[in-house]
Amino acid sequence: MKKEMIKTAFLRTLPVMAGYMVLGIGFGITLENNGYGIWWALAMSGLIYAGSMQYVAIPLLTSGASLISTAFTTLMVNARHLFYGISMIDKYKGAGNKKPYMIFALTDETYSLVCQEDCPEGMDYHTLCLFISIFNQMYWVTGSVLGSLLGAVIPFDTTGVDFSMTALFVTVFVEQWLSTKNHIPAVLGLLSSAICLIVFGQEHFLIPSMIAITVLMAVLRKIIEKEEEKNA
Repeated sequence: MKKEMIKTAFLRTLPVMAGYMVLGIGFGITLENNGYGIWWALAMSGLIYAGSMQYVAIPLLTSGASLISTAFTTLMVNARHLFYGISMIDKYKGAGNKKPYMIFALTDETYSLVCQEDCPEGMDYHTLCLFISIFNQMYWVTGSVLGSLLGAVIPFDTTGVDFSMTALFVTVFVEQWLSTKNHIPAVLGLLSSAICLIVFGQEHFLIPSMIAITVLMAVLRKIIEKEEEKNA
């Protein structure tokens, strides 16, 4: 059963592997081109493990940004993870000693996989989520290290590499849209983000949109659950 669980986790994370390897390589190359070698790539991907923030961290490192500026930027970039965590409180209950790592490894793409309820019969949900989390971080660390090695021996123009993270977000969203019949959460997210982008502007819309999505999901929770039951 454990082998089947590992196989299931691996197959579910294949789309993430395709994205994380490419994005990780891009990060490693960019980091190397800015004078930070393989040990920086390994440490950042192993201990920070936040793709978009790792990309943002490069100019912060090179510009000598203050601790306060770095902390505030990190909060702004990763604020959405607070809401991911809130939505997983009930799902991660009873995870035991697996919980600390599963919380640490809850990236956007991992969240899109573990929030699903279709755990195969006979498999432990928390253990499956643990393997999914481990596989995804392995892809990211491997890509980062490979990128650092490539950047050290081959010159690259990294212009536009940071857009690849946005492309992966879009891919995950489309995959989620196609895999479920209940599109209420997705529509709420799109509308809330669009309205907040118009009202607050590109630099400040992220946190208001996350708050709006959370409030709407809480208010419309019963409607969403009924829609899920109808489509089950």
